[in-house]
Amino acid sequence: MTGTVNILEIRCGSGHAIGVLELDNTSSLNALTLTMLKTIQQQLLHWQHDENIVSVIIQAVGEKAFCSGADIRALYYALENDPAVTAINQSVAATMDDYIHQTNTEQSYLAKPFLIDYFTLEYSCDYLIHHYPKPIIAWGNGLIMGGGLGLFIGASHRVVTPSASLAMPEMKIGLYPDVGATWFLNQLPAGIGLFLGLTGADVNASDALDLAMADHLIVDKDRERLIKQLKHYPWQNIAQDGVSAVVSEILTAIATDSERQRPPSQMIPYFPQIQAACVAPTLDIVYGQIEAISGMGSWLENAKQTLIEGSPLSAHICFHQMQHYQQASLADCFLMELSLSVRCGLLGEFKEGVRARLIEKDNQPKWLYKTLSDVDTRLVDCLFTPLWHQQQNPLADLV
Repeated sequence: MTGTVNILEIRCGSGHAIGVLELDNTSSLNALTLTMLKTIQQQLLHWQHDENIVSVIIQAVGEKAFCSGADIRALYYALENDPAVTAINQSVAATMDDYIHQTNTEQSYLAKPFLIDYFTLEYSCDYLIHHYPKPIIAWGNGLIMGGGLGLFIGASHRVVTPSASLAMPEMKIGLYPDVGATWFLNQLPAGIGLFLGLTGADVNASDALDLAMADHLIVDKDRERLIKQLKHYPWQNIAQDGVSAVVSEILTAIATDSERQRPPSQMIPYFPQIQAACVAPTLDIVYGQIEAISGMGSWLENAKQTLIEGSPLSAHICFHQMQHYQQASLADCFLMELSLSVRCGLLGEFKEGVRARLIEKDNQPKWLYKTLSDVDTRLVDCLFTPLWHQQQNPLADLV
């Protein structure tokens, strides 16, 4: 997969500059390659110490997507070409011990290092954005999914256009909501994060604002208006700690003119039913109650369909995230997710999901477990077991 990040510095009349990172991988809906993530990290680290840079904009080329997520095809081919990973999938009678051994394998010399490198870099970028010392404006148009939401959600100033669609659809491919979703889904009102994780339901611009997953709604054509105002603002009169408030004022003023373009809510009409369905002690009860939510329309039906067709193992992982990490810090969630993502990759469920949905596109994934009740919780517990002592975790410096 080719892909790049265009780097721009927009010169301001004050002598300062606005840094721009533009995701450019339109053939794959701006999915994040390893090279793109390296560019994002290196440039953000450089700009945070550049006194001339007052703020950063993260945007994307094209109208269809801000970012569709991680470069999962590259992850898939690393798994597909690793004998240590494919061996268990060829076994007709794999046991629980085989699965647990697979997630602990030291024989993977291709897939495991790539998984570690990719997810370490991706999560480092996400964390850097969450804690960036300068305002970051994320311009979210079109699809904002998975890894794309990981970039977007941590920005200090999150703009959605009327076409924006936020989602964590990892259930469909046998993974789980990562990129810090263990933390940010748990920040949502009770039950809502679990619903989004289990169903992969898309959140449109109106719902994103109501759920505080975005801060401003602005129509696409007003991006140039925003840039013009940033260019001509007298930044020399503003201390660094006052820049964020100025950016908020500019965005709020522009957003006022876009209010009429706000799309009808999709989730909010079902909000009480979703909360009631998802605040339950066991996963099977949650499933039954989501399926019983009454209402018409494709949005709810699509959510229920993903619930039914998604990986039962992924569902258990998501439920565990939402139940056991409600009080965990963002850094601790990323450390946990790094181990979990590598183990999930080595297990094979993710590889099978990508094969079925994106590579061969037969949409008939052969999940390890056919139903929720079939899932062995020992495997779930194993997947959440750290791969490293905390100080050896590649993300240990986040804490």
